[in-house]
Amino acid sequence: MILSASILSADFSDLRGQIQQAEQAGVDWIHIDVMDGHFVPNITMGPFIVETCRQITRLPLDVHLMIEKPERHIAAFIQAGANSVSVHIEGNPNIHRTLQEIRLLGARPGIVLNPGTPVSQISAVLPDVDFVLVMSVNPGFSGQNFIPQVVDKIHEVRQLFDNLNPQGLIEVDGGITAETLPAVQAAGTNICVAATAIFKYPGGIAAGVRALRGAELN
Repeated sequence: MILSASILSADFSDLRGQIQQAEQAGVDWIHIDVMDGHFVPNITMGPFIVETCRQITRLPLDVHLMIEKPERHIAAFIQAGANSVSVHIEGNPNIHRTLQEIRLLGARPGIVLNPGTPVSQISAVLPDVDFVLVMSVNPGFSGQNFIPQVVDKIHEVRQLFDNLNPQGLIEVDGGITAETLPAVQAAGTNICVAATAIFKYPGGIAAGVRALRGAELN
C-alpha cells in the first residue's frame, strides 16, 4: 500500500518539519490538494506550495487539482515539481487532451471521481491514465467522515481497470483512518491518502503513520 500524506491538515507554520516528520515515519508520497473556491467551496494552495514541498522532500508529489479549467495550470504545477497530477472528470469536457498533456509534460496522469459520479463516466479515459482517484468524501475540506458506499465503487473501478488497463492504480482520498483503510484496500485500492489521520493524530505524526501501517492487510 502506497501511503500519501495530505498536507491539507498539516501545520503550515512548520511545513518543513511536518513533511520531514511524515517522511521519517515512512509515508511514500506527499499529497497536495489544490482548490480554487469555484470548483469546490474552499481555496488552498498554488504552484508555489508544490515548489516549496519539492525543496523540502524528494518524495513523489501527488497533486490533486480541484479547479476549474485545470488545463490552464497543469504546466505550472509540473514545472514546480509535481510527479503526478489528477484532474476531475466532472466539468472537464476536454479531459482526453488534458490527460495527454499531463503525460507529455512528464507527470503521471490521474482521473478523479466524486462520490456522486458514476464509474461509467471514466471508462473512456481509463486507458489514458496511470491511476483513478476515488473520492470517499465530498471534496473541499479535510476531516470529513468516510462514505461507506464508495467501497462498492472501488470494486467497480478495479474491475474496469482489469479489463482496460491492468497496470492502473486506484487511489482513495477522504476519511481514511486505521478503521477505514482495510476495507478500501480489500476492494482493490493501491494508494491511500490520509490528512487528519497523520497530521492531526492525537499521538503525533509518527504514531498516526504507525496506526495506518498497522491496519494494512497482509
